Amino acid sequence: MAPGETGARKPKSEKTPLYRVIAFFVVPLMNLLARYDIQHSEHLPASGPAVVSPNHYSEIDPIVIGLAMWKRGRTPRFLAKASLFKVPVVGWILRKTGQIPVERRQRNTSDPLAAANKLTENGLAVVIYPEGTLTRDPDLWPMRGKHGAVRMALEHDVPLIPVAHWGTQAVLPRYGKRISFFPRKDISIRFGAPVDLTPFKGRPLDHATLNAATDKLMDAIAALLSELRGEPAPAERWDPSKAGQSETGRFD
Repeated sequence: MAPGETGARKPKSEKTPLYRVIAFFVVPLMNLLARYDIQHSEHLPASGPAVVSPNHYSEIDPIVIGLAMWKRGRTPRFLAKASLFKVPVVGWILRKTGQIPVERRQRNTSDPLAAANKLTENGLAVVIYPEGTLTRDPDLWPMRGKHGAVRMALEHDVPLIPVAHWGTQAVLPRYGKRISFFPRKDISIRFGAPVDLTPFKGRPLDHATLNAATDKLMDAIAALLSELRGEPAPAERWDPSKAGQSETGRFD
């Protein structure tokens, strides 16, 4: 400890000056678009590392989840499409705010999960959409999940927070091109209790373990969404491969 210090250093604020500038413009605009009912945000740790895993059915979803986390005092980091980092201004903002590029169509030398791992080690909250893309389910229920979120949570022993939201499709439909500003919409966001990954700790992170843990995460997200929608989730999650659909990109 340096001379004159009497205790541990206060953690550095996640809300950097650039993030505060962005929020200054984005938050009022999002408040014009919709009213937000943010439920059980206490499940998201107020500080420290966490993996946040929401459902995904509209391209505006990340902004809605980011807004909910911001109101909780957290600054989200996302895994974002690598192509966005090549867009002037947008790419600069993504890099400066610590977002993580993901190249979907080809393997490269960078590992996006390795970059996300570094963020969890620094005590930040990382948003990983377990579906990997917008759901293909015709009724916008969560589809089959991928392993990235549970793998990170298990490898680093950090909370895995399921989240569901409903209403963003009224602002911007799945793969829609126009945002609906009027009338003002209602969006509900519900945070769930951390997924209990105790049964999987200490086990090899093989395909069977990751599948079982991911199923548990997707069950939690679907249950939260069912509560928001007031209707039961499908008994079986949508599987794009069985429906002859591509895993990435737009679809009919």
